[in-house]
Amino acid sequence: MDLLFDIELSKEDNLLKRFEEIHDFIYANDGLSPQQTLEEFVKILFIKIFDENEKLKQFSVSSDEWNDIKSGKNVSSFSDRITALFDKTQKEYQDIFDTDDRIKLSQNALGFTVNKLQGISLLGSSQDAKGLAFQKFLSHHEKDGRGQFFTPEPVIDFCVAMMQPKPNETITDPACGSGGFLMSALKYLQANNQKLNTSKVVSQNIFGLDINRSIARIAKMKLLLEANGKTNILCTNSLEDLDSIKLSLGQKNGFDLILTNPPFGAKITQSSVLSKFDLGYKWSSHENEFYKTRTVYANQNAEILFIERCLQLLKEGGRMAIVLPNGNFENPSLDYLRFYIKQKAKVLAIVNLPQETFIPYGTGVKTSLLFLEKDSKNEERQYPIFFGRVTKLGYQGNKNGTPLYQKDKYGQIVKDKNGQSILDEDFTIIIEAYKAFQKGKKNETENSFSIQFNELNGRFDFDFYSPENRKMFSNLNKTKTVRLGDICEIVKVKSRKLKDPNLTVEYVELSDINTHSYEIINSTTYQVHELPSRASYEIQQGDIITAIAGNSVGTRKHATALVTDDFAGSICTNGFRVLRNFKIDSYYLLYYLKSELFLKQMFMYRTGAAIPNVSDIDLANIVIHFTDKKTIAEISDKMKKAFDLRQASKQQIESINLELA
Repeated sequence: MDLLFDIELSKEDNLLKRFEEIHDFIYANDGLSPQQTLEEFVKILFIKIFDENEKLKQFSVSSDEWNDIKSGKNVSSFSDRITALFDKTQKEYQDIFDTDDRIKLSQNALGFTVNKLQGISLLGSSQDAKGLAFQKFLSHHEKDGRGQFFTPEPVIDFCVAMMQPKPNETITDPACGSGGFLMSALKYLQANNQKLNTSKVVSQNIFGLDINRSIARIAKMKLLLEANGKTNILCTNSLEDLDSIKLSLGQKNGFDLILTNPPFGAKITQSSVLSKFDLGYKWSSHENEFYKTRTVYANQNAEILFIERCLQLLKEGGRMAIVLPNGNFENPSLDYLRFYIKQKAKVLAIVNLPQETFIPYGTGVKTSLLFLEKDSKNEERQYPIFFGRVTKLGYQGNKNGTPLYQKDKYGQIVKDKNGQSILDEDFTIIIEAYKAFQKGKKNETENSFSIQFNELNGRFDFDFYSPENRKMFSNLNKTKTVRLGDICEIVKVKSRKLKDPNLTVEYVELSDINTHSYEIINSTTYQVHELPSRASYEIQQGDIITAIAGNSVGTRKHATALVTDDFAGSICTNGFRVLRNFKIDSYYLLYYLKSELFLKQMFMYRTGAAIPNVSDIDLANIVIHFTDKKTIAEISDKMKKAFDLRQASKQQIESINLELA
């Protein structure tokens, strides 16, 4: 073995220690940000691997050079050698390097880095050691830069296990970030196929795209350290021309499997891009069918375009797992999106994730997982769909993502047969439930169930189809019911009073309701020009106001109230809807609006991650149970008497005029 490579690092911890020493030195001495430090370190690793591959033996710093560098001298022989080596590296990996990329390290930091790495053979070290070392190193430092690179590892591994990739399948991630999904798929293949040719799989079957060059380098480095050969990570915009992307990847016939977490919330505004996507256009509906118009959106959420692009990249019969914000599963404004998905694919499974899933990575957006099989011919329209809900992640929903472990009844951490602590998670339970579902076994639980395709209406969310809710509607359908929108007017027109900026009005907020007694207990005096922007509707005596926005909607603290004479003429927030002109007894309706049947429906119809809300369409569709006339009359009479007594007690208290000495 060459003297330069006389150190064999069989354990990843030894290599990890060197990586950490290099990172700490650069960060402490060069004034770079954590992200810049990581980027420069990855560049040096590419130079090192290129030098080993080509057997150039130029990745070195002699003892004399290093001593001169440490003493503050400019050692041009060293700098020129490494710069020339980097130029060659750029040409070799031009898919992830720009021609104007430069090494931004000081000569001191560069010399330290080369000195630490020159005695190590990255290609000669065991793949497990170097791969694990780099993975551990990244886990320490990636979040210091941009948390948006990441999908939590348990979520990644869960998606892979649900999709069960096979060795001969082509796999891609069109928003690969630092390669988490691709690495997990590779690890799955290695674990389930003892004779797997890892280098062949990486070079022929695994592909990744990312628009960010620095992140793409990290993904490529991960795979290089696993396979010692060709990798297929490209820096490109996955939303650009489809044919050129397929050509660049050498996969004109498409892929067998896509695993991805596209960027959330980013808006695509270029009409040249939007016009290439069906979902870049506005859609209209007619009799529960949707059709694309000729009008291009001014902007569209990136993740929506990624759904279409993923389906385009798949072969017929190919599968995909995608992480999406919950709005895509439930918002009424995105009914057309879910219609499009049902026309282009079979919905294999939908799995709901906890609110805190992404908090360690910088966002509290609630997400779910969508699993599809491309079926553009739309042939099979009757099939079962699996729904799952993860409630335990195996880590805390804080910025550190602290691991959580199972504990026995004595509070001691439970360990497996190898002495390893067992994470407190239920991803494993959902995977087993899905495998049983695939075998045709029906086992409905609180967190997993299935429905038939014809039961899948305009929504894709777990809560909407939960066994509890389906049982509720089944029971309601056996009784006499009406829609809320059919038995009253739902006021949605802003008050004319709001046109007079100097008018003084009373304003009623959600917090001004006593949720136990169905009454407004407070209002605030404003001039119209001082009102918050949400001030909207004028309320009249006898109206009922009920909340349609806020975290309490559909819960025991749901705000509903009867408007009395004291607050007639007030303006209320648009967090309420005003009900009037009743075709049934208003006191019975008031009673029903606090019942479990109403609250469960409101909670089921909630959409939105930051501020939950119920749409006007869904509010109108709330089912009102009609019992017999005698019972309705009894309920109404008791409700009216309660309000009369409360009003009388108020008047009695207000009439007390006791002069105190």
